[in-house]
Amino acid sequence: MGQENKPLPEGVHTVVLGMGDLNGLLRGKRIPAENWANICESGMAMSNATFAIDMTCDVWDTPYTNFDTGYPDMHVMPIGEVYPIPWEEGVVYSFAHAIGADHQPIPLDPRAALVRVLQKAAAMGYEVRIGTELEFYLLDKETLKPRDRGIQVYGLPRAAELEHVLGPIRRHLTAVGIPIEQSNPEYAAGQVEVNIRFDEALIAADRVVTFRGLVKELGNTHGYHATFMSKPFFAESGNGFHVHHSLWQDGKNLMADNGALSKLGRHYLAGMQKHMTEMSMVSATTPNAYRRRQPYTFCPINTAWGVDNRTVGLRIILGADNAVRVEKRDGSADCNPYLLLALEIAAGLAGIENELEPTAETTGNAYEEQEHQPIPTDLATAVALARESSLMAEILGADLLEILIQQSEREIEFIANQVTPVEIERYLENF
Repeated sequence: MGQENKPLPEGVHTVVLGMGDLNGLLRGKRIPAENWANICESGMAMSNATFAIDMTCDVWDTPYTNFDTGYPDMHVMPIGEVYPIPWEEGVVYSFAHAIGADHQPIPLDPRAALVRVLQKAAAMGYEVRIGTELEFYLLDKETLKPRDRGIQVYGLPRAAELEHVLGPIRRHLTAVGIPIEQSNPEYAAGQVEVNIRFDEALIAADRVVTFRGLVKELGNTHGYHATFMSKPFFAESGNGFHVHHSLWQDGKNLMADNGALSKLGRHYLAGMQKHMTEMSMVSATTPNAYRRRQPYTFCPINTAWGVDNRTVGLRIILGADNAVRVEKRDGSADCNPYLLLALEIAAGLAGIENELEPTAETTGNAYEEQEHQPIPTDLATAVALARESSLMAEILGADLLEILIQQSEREIEFIANQVTPVEIERYLENF
């Protein structure tokens, strides 16, 4: 049942074992080194409610796990290498996945959905490689506001100001198995972007889960609150999750044809374009995430595609054959990477199976286009589309899709039932 028990390095007293929950947040336990062999053999017990809680850890009755079922345990099994955590002496980290008491995948597990899609890709002869770009804010822990001021995107003086925290993020995360390619200040005070080197899709998704969790830890050790919330400040840039797709076979990038997008790549692009709108509930999972979808913010608002064009939802990047890829740009930094990749890849594979062709390329400003389908700008619309999506039902399964819809509807209701400070300021004394 378990993995091979790899001896821990000398001096290790604690193993941190983590996995992604329903929302792709890093959860797990800290294990004494003396108990590591038992965990490798039999797994670590955690309630399957881990896949039935929202981002605040609130739980509700769901069809698969509820008070009637007693929220039973699942087995959390180590699957990753053991890496020393550079900022905690004697502590190492390993990644894990969950299986049920019957040793089978859990229907609510988002990671299992991606595994199934990648099995299909492999059966078609493709290895899916993914590169990820995530934006986040580094905020003062007390005020939850940026410490710096002004927009200094790519600014090297600003980068130097942030090096005391971004330097450790690059170095330490690379040391725990997440190869960081680069970092830079982004398009708002306090906002940064960090790029993770592309790899096989499941590895890439696992790394995003670990990355977001450990960035929050590292930020905290340097006096910052790191947040991947999609739109912390309405007047400032939102946090995006850009995904770079390519298909490989025998060491060759099948997306490329002498530096151009291949016929197969066009089919894959067309599939993602066709299904982009209906999967919005997964690419933007909270009401807040839809505040990011505004014209002229470098966040796409429709399904247009173009070559090296940052106004479109699907950006084609050309060059050497090993670099040709499709970048999907509508995802929010706080969404679940397993669900996002599972649906994006499944859509691309459907495009190949059905030999779909994309619409005409957008060469100008996609924000001004009327020809392409708009993507939802509110969560209620996205939920309605998800309920009608045969692709989401097939890829996620009935139980997982239903709990995601339930969570979205709970978030819509929660936000709708608030009286905001802005309303008090504008209306209380004036009416």
